[in-house]
Amino acid sequence: MRIIIDRDPYLGRPENANGWTRGLWPAAWIGHPETPTPPSVVAYRQRMMLASAVALRIHVSADERYELFLDGTRIGRGSERGDPHNWFFETYDLALAAGPHVMVALVWSLGSAAPVAQMSVYPGLLVAPQEDKYLPLLATGVAEWEATILSGYHFVDVAATRAYYAVGANVVIDGHAFAWGFERGTGTGWQPARVLDPGVNGETRAEYPPLHLLKPVTLPPMLDQLSPPGNVRIVTAPADGDVALIPLRRDDHLPSEQAAWRAWLHDGQPLTLPPETYRRVVIDLERYVCAYPELVVSGGNDSSIRVHWAEALFCEPEATTKGNRNAVDDHYFLGLGDTFLPDGGTERSFRPLWWRCGRYLELVVTTAAEALTLDRLLVHETRYPLEMESTFASSDPRLEQSVPIMVRALQMCAHETYMDCPYYEQLMYAGDTRLEVLVTYVMTRDDRLPRKALRMFDVSRLPSGLTQSRYPSRITQIIPPFALWWVAMVYDYALWRDDLSFVRSLMPGVRAVLDRFYSLMNSDGLVEAPPGWNFMDWVPEWVRGVPPDGELGVSGVINWQLALVLTQVARLEGWLGEDELATRTSKRAATLAAQLSDRFWDGERGLFADDLQRQHFSEHSQCLALLSGVLDAPHAQRVAAGLLRATDLARTTIYFSHYLLEAYTALGHIDALVDRLQLWFDLPGQGFTTTPEAPEPSRSDCHAWGSHPLYHYFASIIGIRPTTPGFRHVEVRPQLGRLTAVHGTLPHPRGQVEVELRVEHTTLTGEITLPNGVAGNMISGGQTVSLTSGRNIVALSS
Repeated sequence: MRIIIDRDPYLGRPENANGWTRGLWPAAWIGHPETPTPPSVVAYRQRMMLASAVALRIHVSADERYELFLDGTRIGRGSERGDPHNWFFETYDLALAAGPHVMVALVWSLGSAAPVAQMSVYPGLLVAPQEDKYLPLLATGVAEWEATILSGYHFVDVAATRAYYAVGANVVIDGHAFAWGFERGTGTGWQPARVLDPGVNGETRAEYPPLHLLKPVTLPPMLDQLSPPGNVRIVTAPADGDVALIPLRRDDHLPSEQAAWRAWLHDGQPLTLPPETYRRVVIDLERYVCAYPELVVSGGNDSSIRVHWAEALFCEPEATTKGNRNAVDDHYFLGLGDTFLPDGGTERSFRPLWWRCGRYLELVVTTAAEALTLDRLLVHETRYPLEMESTFASSDPRLEQSVPIMVRALQMCAHETYMDCPYYEQLMYAGDTRLEVLVTYVMTRDDRLPRKALRMFDVSRLPSGLTQSRYPSRITQIIPPFALWWVAMVYDYALWRDDLSFVRSLMPGVRAVLDRFYSLMNSDGLVEAPPGWNFMDWVPEWVRGVPPDGELGVSGVINWQLALVLTQVARLEGWLGEDELATRTSKRAATLAAQLSDRFWDGERGLFADDLQRQHFSEHSQCLALLSGVLDAPHAQRVAAGLLRATDLARTTIYFSHYLLEAYTALGHIDALVDRLQLWFDLPGQGFTTTPEAPEPSRSDCHAWGSHPLYHYFASIIGIRPTTPGFRHVEVRPQLGRLTAVHGTLPHPRGQVEVELRVEHTTLTGEITLPNGVAGNMISGGQTVSLTSGRNIVALSS
């Protein structure tokens, strides 16, 4: 059983009394004696004979990743995604009966063929028992571990295909060369493993070469459960050639075979394909799934089974538009996936090394001289165990109907880190993650993934002081606005969760980000475009998502973003007792706002321009100015009117509309907020089961930054928000607009907040329940009612 510990397991060892040996583990990393060049897959085994039953604890890590087997049964996966200075290890408690046992680890190290988010130091395995008496039994570098190269894997680069992929290579598993039964420690080719460097605690070493600096995992195991099998949509016998160029036409469907394929998929009835058969089958999982697929087959020597995944099918082979996501007929399947080459054996289980995702599976099966039996297809869903603990309902059914799509999108983008999207990149971007974390706060009390995100961005810091735009990542990318959004994430955490000591530990990084932006201020006190990719939003009129003058000039959007974040940091400093820093930061925010009002204000339009020439205007500048907290009342009133009425502003898209919805909330225009959600209300009818990256044509069908309206259902419509650090004081500021009733329950660090409100004639009535030890206010229509712990009955004129 895997458990979580919170410290170096070997702190009490004698080595820790000496500064030069402090932090050394009693086990060493091991590798294959031939040191294979990545991409490589190596199996390690340790055979044991126990005279009596034992209970022991072991700590395990590998570079890049491992699957751990005990007596042929997989007991864990890892290592949790990190970086060389935060290389995570998993901890397992084992109970072994007397007799023979074998522990096996499959370790893959793919180098450039791995997902871009997968970092590495060098390939290897580390297993370390907690107690010294078990070191000779299982410790790598002490016990007699053996290794063998699993040569049945081949890796096919997808970098040159139609889109940018950062999820790793497609995999071909050749059953003829594969070491079947390796997980039980059988087969040939096992050699004594080569001992490498000792394990090293990531916190206490005084000197070290490039090593894995070990830290305990912070997250629970990822979900591992069977997903529903879906439905067989079409079966064809395509012509020779690239099937990606052959549309799926109903006229080509083989209805006489569909029942057998469905029985195989749903009931586990084996399906036998005769020799010299060529079939193409499309399976609709009927929802978005991230999963490890497992295909079990018998016979079929020299056959081929290609299993590709797609989020949706395309209207043309150039893969530019998708249309309704439910559509299969007359569409093209262009996907990613793996190919399995059976060797004719019985019950051969083919599994890729890494998970795949999407809604649709395409099986392209070619048999040779021997019949192939497809025994079963299993789809093992994987993701962070994130579930919807809150509830929401309202008098507008469209709001409630959109909730499952947003929840599913966040689940599919939550793994060992948050991700922008599971299909194309699997990278944790700070701009995306801020919104994903806010949604997490209103869904669950579990904040382990948000804490990890905050910490990983903090340790990604560059010499300039900025955090990297995405991390972990082998490739450094700099999006300066995303460093500011990371700072906003720290502010959000301080409000929504109760751990100011954790917030304090992040403040040096917060100040470093601000110092970088201060260094870019010109003589007018405005920030000139920072070096890097100053992405703000996928606005069609903007090049690569960069606002006007965001490449080389002075961007109003970027400067207003800085003003907003300065206001947040001033509050943070005050909460932490740093009054002088709070005052200084507040003054900087006010000074910057004054300069922006002087240089970017268009008095005729009553709007802030995006550029100094006042040629470009966007919703982005207006909503950031309104949210900054340092805009004077006359400007704010005119900006509010202009934001609501101007029709020629560059519009926020799915991602940045979060900030627009925040502005509508601040202005009290909740009906405008609900009207802006029409894109989300339309998603079910368009066949989406998750939120897309951008308005059509959208590259990604699963981008959790589009889940942010779920946050607003609770924080803006029902109006539940923290007003002091740790959510210790709750403000309920409902804005029902055209709604006549709302009801929601929201997880809170100390329990649960429940709000049920309804409009009756001209009165807003209902009940608000707060956790023990928590007080608050309800504010509506200019009236304020004090709330206490427990049940509160409210009635206010609406």
